[in-house]
Amino acid sequence: MTLAVLPVRAEGGRLGEFLASGLGAELLRPWEGQHSPRELLSGRFTDFSGWVLLMASGIASRFLSGLPESKLRDPAVVILDEGARFAVSLLSGHEGGANALAYRVANLTGAVPVVTTATEAVKPLTLGIGCRRGVSAAAIEEAVTRVLPGRLTQVREVATIDLKADEPGLQGFCSAHGLPLRIFAAADLQTRPFVNVPSGWVESVTGALGVCEPCALLASPRGRLIVPKTAYQGVTVAAVEDVWAAPRQDPV
Repeated sequence: MTLAVLPVRAEGGRLGEFLASGLGAELLRPWEGQHSPRELLSGRFTDFSGWVLLMASGIASRFLSGLPESKLRDPAVVILDEGARFAVSLLSGHEGGANALAYRVANLTGAVPVVTTATEAVKPLTLGIGCRRGVSAAAIEEAVTRVLPGRLTQVREVATIDLKADEPGLQGFCSAHGLPLRIFAAADLQTRPFVNVPSGWVESVTGALGVCEPCALLASPRGRLIVPKTAYQGVTVAAVEDVWAAPRQDPV
C-alpha cells in the first residue's frame, strides 16, 4: 500500500514526519512548494493507495469534493486531527483499506480509531487478549471460542498491550478473522486497571496490573464486561459487550 501523509499546515509537520516514518509513507509539505494542500491532494489523489490527512474533517470534506469516483477504485482516506485524538476512516473503508489504516494510525499515535462502516457497527463485542510469547493463532482461537462459543463473528475488534503488538500468533488470529488489533501502552492500562484479580507477575513483566480486562474495557468504555479474565493454555481473554446490545437486566 503506497501511502501519503498530507498536513494542512506547517504546524502539523512534526506529527506528519512521525507518521510518515512509522507508516513508510511519503510526507507532502505544501508549505515548501508552489501548490496548496488542496491542489496537492487533487493533483496526486490517484498516485497513492492511501492518504492520511492531518486536518479538520470539514477541511478534508471540502478538499475531497469531486475527487471520489468508486469505492472499488478510490484510495483509502483517513483523517487525523493535529492533536492526534481521533483517526477517522473517511473513504474506502473496506475495499480501499481505510479501516485498517485508521487502526495503524491510531496504534502509532495513541488516537482513538473511528470506523463507521455498517459491517463493524453491528458487531457488539470487543476482546481483550493477553498471551505468552510464541502462542499460536490456533491456540488463541481455541481460547476465544471456549469463552465465547458461537459468537466469534460478533467481535468488532481485539485489544492488547503494546508488548504483544508484534506477537505472530495474535496477528495471525486477527488476520484470519479480519479483526483490527488495537494497541494500548502499559501506562494507559494503569490509568483504568479494571481487573478482578490483579496479577503481580503480569505487572512485573508488563508494568500493568492486567492486560485482557483493561484492554477490552478501554477499547469499549461504554460496554459491560461479560467475560472476566479467563485463562486457557497460555492465553487470557476478556470480553466486553456494548450496553445497547446486551440483554436488559431488570432491577431486583
